Amino acid sequence: MRNKILPSLLVALGVMTAVASTPAAAQAYPSKSVKIIVPFAAGGPADNYARFIAQRLSDTMGQPFVVDNKPGAGSIIGTDAAAKSAPDGYTLLLMSNTHTVNETLIPTKPFELLKDFVPVAPINYSDLVLVAHPSVKASNVKELIKLAMDNPGKLNYASSGPGTPYHMAGELFKSMSNTDIVHVPYKGSSGARTDVIGGQVQMMFDAVTTMAGQVQAGKVKAIATSGKERSAVLPDVPTVSESGVPGYEATIWLGLMSPKGTPKDIVDKLNAAVSKIASAPDVRQLWLKQGAVPLVMNPEAFDKYTRDDIAKWAKVIKTANIKLD
Repeated sequence: MRNKILPSLLVALGVMTAVASTPAAAQAYPSKSVKIIVPFAAGGPADNYARFIAQRLSDTMGQPFVVDNKPGAGSIIGTDAAAKSAPDGYTLLLMSNTHTVNETLIPTKPFELLKDFVPVAPINYSDLVLVAHPSVKASNVKELIKLAMDNPGKLNYASSGPGTPYHMAGELFKSMSNTDIVHVPYKGSSGARTDVIGGQVQMMFDAVTTMAGQVQAGKVKAIATSGKERSAVLPDVPTVSESGVPGYEATIWLGLMSPKGTPKDIVDKLNAAVSKIASAPDVRQLWLKQGAVPLVMNPEAFDKYTRDDIAKWAKVIKTANIKLD
């Protein structure tokens, strides 16, 4: 009897040792603070919504979710840092369609989005608004196009950096309107916005969520919005498409990703938490007032959404021959 008990005891001890050696498996996620790397400067919509989501996740998941801004090189610096992080759910990436654009625009970057990351959850999308300093002698799209055609290479537009939605919106506008407007890239949207308001740069595409207040205060004039339909925040401002560039559309959308290899149960848990936040009636109402529309998808649907957006912008970039300045 003793000889029969001993092997069973050894097996049980072996199982206990294995479990003890993998504390992550024995503890409910998250068991410590989670870092959300935002590869954009503080103060822009990506940073603002990252902080909003981080606070809500902290409240619901019982551990701090902390935003870590790592801007630079059109999101590449922060994204590369996230890609090199441990795939344990404790480092997340706040991404936008800057990343889907960069898959084609910057093929030599040190990572490949869907090979080095797994989609976790989308957050929201919003239209952009084309604004100009009050000194610009154009108040609508047709006047702006005429002004640009009469002064090729003399008008300029700001963006938060190469490959960002602001940059691509400008390049798409140039391509579809056949105009020559100079791109002035910044390291973040805050600097670009400040210089347009100050008149150092003449215009920019910016998120409605961020720029609507400046329009309403008269610090800039709204030329047009970038969506298929007029923005509920700026209902009196026509779209680019209805104002002389039919078919024009450009938006900004945000989501969370994690390094490849993150356990699926952690990805699913994060997706459920973010989806619950984005679906909450108070959040939806708040975001819609700001001009943002919640996005809710499971990880598989978000993966397809991301792949489709990569393909969309690849076609635009190649057709319009858009290149980095």
